[in-house]
Amino acid sequence: MNEQRFRRLYPPAAPAAERALWVLLRGDEILAPSDGHNVLLGGTTETPELTPVVDRMLLGALGNTPVLAGAVEPDAPLPAGYRTIALRALMAEADAQTAALTVYAAQIAQWGRIARFCSACGQALGMVENTWGRACPTCGHTVYPPVSPAVIVLVTDGERALLASKPGWGKRYSLVAGFVEPGETFEECVAREVEEEVGVAVGAMRYVASQAWPFPHQIMVGFIADYAGGEIAIDATELADARWFPRDALPELPPPFTISRQIIELWRGM
Repeated sequence: MNEQRFRRLYPPAAPAAERALWVLLRGDEILAPSDGHNVLLGGTTETPELTPVVDRMLLGALGNTPVLAGAVEPDAPLPAGYRTIALRALMAEADAQTAALTVYAAQIAQWGRIARFCSACGQALGMVENTWGRACPTCGHTVYPPVSPAVIVLVTDGERALLASKPGWGKRYSLVAGFVEPGETFEECVAREVEEEVGVAVGAMRYVASQAWPFPHQIMVGFIADYAGGEIAIDATELADARWFPRDALPELPPPFTISRQIIELWRGM
């Protein structure tokens, strides 16, 4: 697709043009043409060309073209020439911009479904203008779409890397990862998660990159860390295995679109 700049817009913003692009959500999946991966479908700012929708939301503008999201009834028959695709599969297939817009649409749609009533007093929530936030008109409690930070780290020792596997992964190995706890820095989380999951200590670490990971609402913050000592001792409640692999003999790895694979490939190319 044409790489135009996407500009986010927030309620109560209104689309400025008649023609629009749409992301259509069908349950937890995305509606897409059977013969392609471009899930940005045509329509007007009121409705997509393909099918009626509910829960219409303006996400922003791609160049001068409004981008909206809407939900298709889950039990409605699929239009001819279209399929549904899981969000994880779409992230693997689509270009980066399409994937990012779809991830955004899916997370805001989920937020719209769950943020209807105040968790403090049970009253219906109202909108907070110019954000996706919701505020309670009775008690004043305010909430915003959740983003849960998690670290993911490649531990290296010269020409070898420490990789871990979880139950059900088969022969695939990936990186140590875990959620940041309250009052904890990313660096502290890296050290803690590595020690808890594989039993070793890390020293110097450096930030590499981050990735939005909408399962359900994470931001993965990637690091490479130097091994500082200790023997591997896995947390059997989290992992099936962990071991050192030489740079030239790595095991089956996660798919290329994941930040874990990107960090591994960065290290392998050093």
